[in-house]
This record gives sequence, structure tokens and C-alpha cells, in this order.
Amino acid sequence: MTTMTDTSNAARFREFKMPDVGEGLTEAEILKWYVQPGDTVADGQVVCEVETAKAAVELPIPFDGVVHELRFPEGTTVDVGQVIIAVDVAPGSGDAPAAPAPVAESAPAPSAEAEPEAPKGRQPVLVGYGVSESSTKRRARKGTAAVQAELNGHGAAPAAAPAAVAPEAPKERPLAKPPVRKLAKDLGIDLATVVPTGKDGIITREDVHAAAAPVATPVPAQVQAPAAPAVEAADAVDAFAAEAAAPAGARETRIPVKGVRKAIAQAMVGSAFTAPHVTEFVTVDVTRTMKLVAELKEDKDMAGVRVNPLLLIAKALLVAIKRNPGVNAAWDEPNQEIVQKHYVNLGIAAATPRGLIVPNIKDAHDMTLPQLAAALGELVATARDGKTSPAAMAGGTVTITNVGVFGVDTGTPILNPGESAILAVGAIKLQPWVHKGKVKPRQVTTLALSFDHRLVDGELGSKVLADVAAILENPKRLITWA
Repeated sequence: MTTMTDTSNAARFREFKMPDVGEGLTEAEILKWYVQPGDTVADGQVVCEVETAKAAVELPIPFDGVVHELRFPEGTTVDVGQVIIAVDVAPGSGDAPAAPAPVAESAPAPSAEAEPEAPKGRQPVLVGYGVSESSTKRRARKGTAAVQAELNGHGAAPAAAPAAVAPEAPKERPLAKPPVRKLAKDLGIDLATVVPTGKDGIITREDVHAAAAPVATPVPAQVQAPAAPAVEAADAVDAFAAEAAAPAGARETRIPVKGVRKAIAQAMVGSAFTAPHVTEFVTVDVTRTMKLVAELKEDKDMAGVRVNPLLLIAKALLVAIKRNPGVNAAWDEPNQEIVQKHYVNLGIAAATPRGLIVPNIKDAHDMTLPQLAAALGELVATARDGKTSPAAMAGGTVTITNVGVFGVDTGTPILNPGESAILAVGAIKLQPWVHKGKVKPRQVTTLALSFDHRLVDGELGSKVLADVAAILENPKRLITWA
């Protein structure tokens, strides 16, 4: 009989293991639990958010049931394949072992406003588990005394406390996305005190920063962004703001290097000291490109997509690669081979609170201008929300990094590992320029192309950079050279 009971209980509980959410990643850190023991979950429902060496990802549960146990607290790094949550898939079918207290209770108990729950109104599709329209349902929780009695083996809880000390009904939880909640936690901001400005009362990143620094410090005129149009890219954010927040008077702050930032550091060191970098520069008059951007914004064929200078710069680079295909390659060190790529996965460097990421537009070489604009817009929106998947950052061939959004003229970019070239775009500024024999104010920018000198020599690199500059100077070449 004992054996049958044990077998029955074993069949009731299913375990969900940490999946490989990237390409061969071996571990991930649990950032946030959206459920606690006793919560009802449905197939496809997001139960937690984890951070890998590439990105933050939400994990959906692949079956229905009631959460029995969370195996690891938030902030724990878990190896792929380890069980992270146990679910009772047949609740009410018999006596089951008492569910352990939530692992998060080892830390100070969160307030009702800060209690994590699954985002509403979303249908996540991650790691192949499908979708679900169900939202998290919570069973009524036992009082603290009752839970403590069970943990101590004392049986039933003591009599109920007088009504005068009964806990108040939990307040409505502020609406905010997981990355915003993490930012608020890092900055020590209670979301219940933040005034939301987002759609449907959602708290945005800007709202949290405003709450953290309600009195803005005036920016000196000499360091303000230039009045001339700047090249737009993925929204630039202060990547270190959350981590570097320190108590007043602190002389030092130590920030653990892990997750995405650790991977970035390792990749950049590996790239800088493996691939021999060469960087070339060119300053170009982009006045005609800026006029074309303005015209395209009014074009009905471009309705519904975001048109900006970065779009035409990306298209110019794609045309230059088509004319000089040797630049779109990779160095295979073990086999001592140059791998020529006959497709272009165009990477766009984006600053995020977790560090620099480089998602890429797959098969960008086959896209029309409206298609490229739509893909670029989707990439920017996903990066802004902190939802870029590891797959979106894998397989890039060349990259564009836009330092112009920071008011910087140019830079010497480091190659994304596995790629042969990266184009840096500086700020577009109104400058005096000799045009048709006369000095006139023109929109000018500086481009910098870094490339791997093992497979791209000076001639090839110069041709690519010169072609990009020529197209931006006279964008009609997008038609004649395409």
C-alpha cells in the first residue's frame, strides 16, 4: 500500500527544469518569480524571468496544475537541466505533502504592492511551449501563524486574532513590465508611489527615473545634444544607472559582473585580442539623405513604419556589401578557413539596462526598404522592452553601432565576435562645407568602419566605406547600384 501511495504522489507532481533558452548556454539567473506555492498555473503561462549570458527571457510552464514548490530563490544562478519548480498536476486527488514555504521568504517579505505576478493580457511564446490566455489564479493563503505552525509540526493554527489586528485587503498592484520592476527594485523605488504615464496606467522606465530624481539637474548648454538632427537607433538608456545607484555619501560601489555584462566583457576582450582590428574614417555630406528621409516620411508606401536616417544608412551598407561581398565573411580559426556568407544578418547595437546587446535583422539583404523599416522598428521596440531573445542575437554577420545618439562624432568600434566588420555612425551636425565651389551649411556626419584584417584588407575595407559614404552623399545610388 505504501508503494502505491508513493507512486500515486510521484505521478501527481511534475517538475519543470531550467531549459536551454539560448544556443548551448549552460546556466541562467532567476530574476523574478511570478508565482508562489499554491498558485494555479496553466500551460504556456509565464512563471519566472531568467537572465542568461545573452538576454533576459520569460519562461512559460508546459503543463497545468498548482504550484507545489519553488526550488530556488530569486537571484540564484541555476544550471540548465536543474529542476526549478514542482507542480501538482492533480490537485485534490488525495493527501499530498505540505507545500514548503516560498523560497523568497528567506528575504524580507515583500509588500502587497510588490508581490510578483504574471503580466496580464499577454500570450508569451517562448522555448516552444505554446500560449495561454489564463491569468494567474491564487488560492487563499493561510495566515502567518498557521504557516509557521505547519513548519514547526504543531498541527492546527492557533485561534484567529482579534478583528482589530486583521490584515487589510491587499491594495491593487501597480502595472509595470518586468524590466521596469527590476529597475525600481535596484533604485529602491516603491512602485506604489510612482505616478504612471504609460498607456492604460502602466508605469514606464521614465516614471521610475522621475521618481528617483524628482528634481532634474539642468544640463549645461555646452553638453546638450546638438540641435541638428541626430541619427536614431534603439532607444539609448543609461546602462549603468540601476547598478550604479548608491547611498548618499558612498565612496565606492561594487557591481557584480554577471549575466549579459559578463558575456559582453568576455566577448569584447576575446574580439579585441584575437581579431586584428583596422579602423578607417570618412566624413560625408548627408544633406540629400536627410531630405530623402523627410520625403519618405510623407510617402504613402512607408505609412505605418518608422523612417529615420539609420534606415537609409542600413540600406546603404547592404548595397555596399552587395558590391563588395568579400567583407561579409568570418574567420574559422580551427579550420584555418574564411567562411564567405551569402546572406546578411544585420546587427544593430543597442544599449539596455543589462548592457550592450546586438540583435540582428535576419536576411536583411533580401528586404525592400519598407520591410527593412518594419524589421528595424520591431527590433527597437523589442530591445526597449528588454525582451530581445537569444536567437535574435545569434548569427549576425555585420553590425551598425550608432554613437551619434550620444552627440559623439565617431569612434573605433570593436567587432562583434564572429563578424568581420562593424560600422560606427556619428552625430549628424550642421557644419560649413564646400558645396559646388561655395562654403555652405550642410548636414555632415563621420563614419568609421572597423574590420578584421585577417580577411579584409585595406583595399576592400576602403571600398566598402567609400560606397556607403557615396550613397549617403547621393542616395539616388540606392537605385542605380542596387
